[in-house]
Formats: sequence, structure tokens, C-alpha cells
Amino acid sequence: MSSEEEVLGKAYDSRLMGRLLTYLRPYKVQTTVALAAIVLKALAEAVGPFLVKVEIDKYLVQPHQSAGFLDRFLSPNAYTGIAQIGGIYAGIIALSFVLEFAQTYFMQWTGQKVMFDLRSQIFRHLQHMHVGFYDKNPVGRLVTRVTTDVDALNELFTSGVVSIFEDIFVLAGIITIMTMMNWKLALITFAVLPLIFYATQVFRIKVRDSYRRIRIAIARINSHLQEHVSGMTVLQLFNRERRAYDKFSEVNDVHREAYKDAILAHAVYYPVVEILSSVAIATVIWFGGNQVLRSVATLTVSMGLAKGLPHFHLLPTLTTLGVLVAFMQYAQRFFKPIQDLSEKYNILQSAMASAERVFKLLDTPTEITVPAVIKTPAGPGRIDFDRVWFAYRNIESNEPDWVLRDVSFTVTPGETVAFVGHTGAGKTTIISLLLRFYDVQKGAIRIDGVDIKDMDLADLRRRFGVVLQDPFLFSGTVAQNIRLGSSWITDAGVEKAAEEVNVADFIRSLPQGFQEEVRERGSTLSTGQKQLISFARALAHEPKILILDEATSSVDTETEFRVRDALTRMVVGRTSLIIAHRLSTIQRADKIILLHKGKLREMGTHQQLLAQHGIYFKLYQLQYKDQELSSPATAITAD
Repeated sequence: MSSEEEVLGKAYDSRLMGRLLTYLRPYKVQTTVALAAIVLKALAEAVGPFLVKVEIDKYLVQPHQSAGFLDRFLSPNAYTGIAQIGGIYAGIIALSFVLEFAQTYFMQWTGQKVMFDLRSQIFRHLQHMHVGFYDKNPVGRLVTRVTTDVDALNELFTSGVVSIFEDIFVLAGIITIMTMMNWKLALITFAVLPLIFYATQVFRIKVRDSYRRIRIAIARINSHLQEHVSGMTVLQLFNRERRAYDKFSEVNDVHREAYKDAILAHAVYYPVVEILSSVAIATVIWFGGNQVLRSVATLTVSMGLAKGLPHFHLLPTLTTLGVLVAFMQYAQRFFKPIQDLSEKYNILQSAMASAERVFKLLDTPTEITVPAVIKTPAGPGRIDFDRVWFAYRNIESNEPDWVLRDVSFTVTPGETVAFVGHTGAGKTTIISLLLRFYDVQKGAIRIDGVDIKDMDLADLRRRFGVVLQDPFLFSGTVAQNIRLGSSWITDAGVEKAAEEVNVADFIRSLPQGFQEEVRERGSTLSTGQKQLISFARALAHEPKILILDEATSSVDTETEFRVRDALTRMVVGRTSLIIAHRLSTIQRADKIILLHKGKLREMGTHQQLLAQHGIYFKLYQLQYKDQELSSPATAITAD
């Protein structure tokens, strides 16, 4: 398992956050509306208890007491004034509802748009990565980047950042109003904050460790499931169900224990904060109640309006019942954002770690790139390998682990060339280099004199039709798998290709014919059926060059004869490159190239290579014990 999954990252990284915020630029209008709604909603929430204080002091306990700047808006009549305050309170609640809707809708909408853009960017980047990238990076890890990590970023945009801003504004508003109303009661309320901050710090440390272990356990569960579900046939064949279940139970138990620790941390933290907040409220009631009974005056900040502008001044003000009630409500609202901030800390931390992993993937350079100046071959399709050296990886020493060593050959247009050799000799590597899945370290590969590094990638690969040893079908219909997104291939072209490779009758026998749904990887079809559909796919795209990589190695004898019959027609008039272990499939090839330990050791026709009594002759003896195949129907011809 990658150590990337264990890294939590900083709680806040300005570099990563700045890069994340760039994804909000296309939606700056919606984001601005949401932020404005957050600020206004925070102010609206802070006004409610103050209105209660005004109502109690002005109309219920001490009639006609000044309400500051609100005096000019409120009636001196108690019944009318209470109704006015009730109307204002109801209006604030209605406004809060509208603001909450605007904030939630626009941020959720923006979060989904950002998720869509980010996932599209990641997938587009993955499509441009060379094949060697996927040799080093497990599929499960890449899927996690597109799903789980992007979800964590979505939570940051829709819940984390929004809630943090809202909580900060609410706290700022409450602190300001409480201090202005009675700074002594405010200090009593804030006295428990050091204890709450300490509890919050312990909570964050415990939850941070639990979340790290939860993520590691989930990654291991996913890895275990992917491996054992894919290999279920082998698992059942060797009766390893119990052992696999025990191993899964161990990983699952680690996940459960990590979650238990996180639950315990939450179960302790929130009651602790509730107790401390209750202590603060009780102290406010005791101290404030004494001030009310003794009519203690305290310097407070009073706000008024002069020429339409607000101004502030200090006034000695009695601690009233209204102030005490308002403080109790503010104290209850004050501690809730603190709890939320501690929880959002974990969201922010997880999002920073996810952002680091996502951007690390996006910053991985694309090694196979399209040149700035594109050259297009104009000839009939001559292929030249000119002293090609290639290695998939470098070993510890300075000398790479060469897979191909100084390989040179030419394929003329319309020629059928076969590649043979032991496993690991470099046959499939030849094809991968020709399609430019990898770039050569030394030498050059040219088509009609143009280096393939100077060609457009799409144009290069459009020239080839490839049939692999392990046929791959996508989810969709049979026709869609043959057409493979090429809109210029008509239904008639699809059926014609199927006819030419002897698979049309089988397809028409399906309940929906060419519109029959194919499940993932063609699980409902046999290997031979999938292989024939792959042949139809290659033929439908009308390639100039046909590549067959062990195309008949995984099919039964009857299907092999059908495939060979189809191949006999497919290679006519086309340049064909064939990789085969069964020498019977390439005896009539125009040229046979034998690779051994990365070097081109022998080249010629079937009869010429036999006459040399070299490696090819030994391979032939191992397979056929000096018996020549008599039936030309079993060999691919170029006639």
C-alpha cells in the first residue's frame, strides 16, 4: 500500500488552497453570492438575542427605557412595540431561511461544478499518460484519486470552507455584541475558553490519528477486495476461502477499532464542551443575577446615529434582566461554532492531504507528447527500425536493463512480417514502440522516412488496427464495441466487418443482434467470441497496417481455424505485423524476424530460416518434430 494514503498533511497549506481556489474562478458570481449570504446570515443570527433584550428592558421590566438607535423605529406603546419587535424577529427568521437557501444551493452547485471540472481534468490527464505510467501506478490508487480524494475536496468547498467562514462571522458578531452590552459578563463567558481550547486540541490529536488509521484500513480493504474478487476462481479452486476471510477479518477489525476510537473521541469531546459551556452560563446567571438585584452599573458601548452615520460612546449602564437573558442566549450560541470549527479542522486537514495527492498526479509530466511541428508521412507506409535500443527501466547501475539492443529492420508496404522468439525476447515491445506507447532511448522508428516522434499521435495510431492476445470489450452494445466511438463507421460498415471475420452469424443469433448489451469486459462471451469481435473492430476501422499480437493463442481449435480464415482475408493488401508462438500461423509470412534476448538474431522466410539450422530451426523442432504442415489452410497467406 502506498505511503501516500498515510499522509494527513497540514491543516492549512496556502499554496494548495490558492491552487484550489482557482477552480472557483469560473463560478465567481455564485461564490460571491454564497459568501454574501454567509455574512448576512451571521449578522442576522447575532441580532435575535439583542431584540429579546430590547423587548424585556423597554416594554416588560422597565417601561420606556432607551433602546438606543432603535428608539426612532419602535413605538412607545408597549403592545405596539412588542408587535413590532416580533415582526422584526419573524422577518429576520425569514431572511435567515432565504440566506441559508442561497448559501446552500450556490455552494453545493459550485462544489458539484468544481468536482466535475476536477474529475474531467484528472481523467483527461490520465488519458494522455503513457503506458509505462500505469505499469508503476495501481489502478485502485488512480481510482481513489478520481473518487475519494475529489469527494474530500467537494466536502471542503461545500461544507468546510462555508462553515468555517460562517462560524468565524458568527463568533465575531457575538463577541462584539456581548462586549458592547456588558464587558464583565462577556469576560466571565470567555473564561472557560482556555479549557475548551485544550479539550479541542486533545480531540483533534485523537481524531487525527483515528482518521489516519481509518483511511489506511479502507485502502487495505479495497486492495484486498479487488485482489480476491478478481481472483475468486483461483481462490475457490484451491479452497482458500477461509484463509482469505480470516485475512479480510483482520483488516476489517483494524477499521472497526479505528472507528471506535474516533467515536470515543467524539463521545467525550462534545459532552465536555457542553459541560464547560453550561458552567459559563451558570456563572453568568449567578454573577449577572447579582448585578441585576443590586442594580450595578457597568460601562458599556452605546451606538447611535448622527447625520445618518453610526457613532459609539461609553455610558454607565445598569445590568438589566434583558441583558442577562440576552447573555444566556448568546452564550448558548457562542460555543456551538467552536464545536463546529474543531470538526471542520479535520475536513480541512483531509482536504489538504487529498489536494496534495491530486495535484501530484496532475503535475506528473506526460512523457509521450505531440511535437510542436507535426510531420505527416506521404508514402504508402514503409516502416523502418533504425538501430533501436530500448529499456523499460533503469537498474541500479548506470547501464539500463535493455529489452531491445540495436534492432534494425524494414517492413515494406503490403508485406506480412512475423516476429517469433522466446517469452521476453522483445516481440510485444516492438509493437508498443511502433504505436509509441513508449519512446526509444537510442535509434529511431520511421514511417515513410518520418520519425514517429515528429508525427501527431492520433494520426500515427489511426494507421494501425491492433488485435491483442487478451481481447478487451467495453460495456455497451456489440455494435458500439466494433465502432468504438468512430462515428464515420456506418451500421453497414459494422456488419460488413463482422461478415468478413466470420462472426456476423453469431452476433445475429443473439437476442438483440448487434444491439445486444455487452457486460463489463465481455464477461458473457467466450474468449473466441470476444476475439472475433476484436477482429471485426480492427477491420471496421480500415487500417493501413494490421498488428496481431498472439491473436490465436487463447482460443480452441475450431475457433482458431475460423480466425485463421478471417486473417487470410484481412491481410490481403495490407501491411501486417504478426506476433506468434505457434509457428503454424506464420509459415507463409513474407518475412520472419526472430528475436533472442533483445537482439535480432535471424531474419528470412520460413524455408530460409529452417535452412540456417539456427534458433528458429530449434523452435520448429520443439513444436513439430521435423514434420512440415501440409495444409496451406492452416497458415496465413499474403496472397
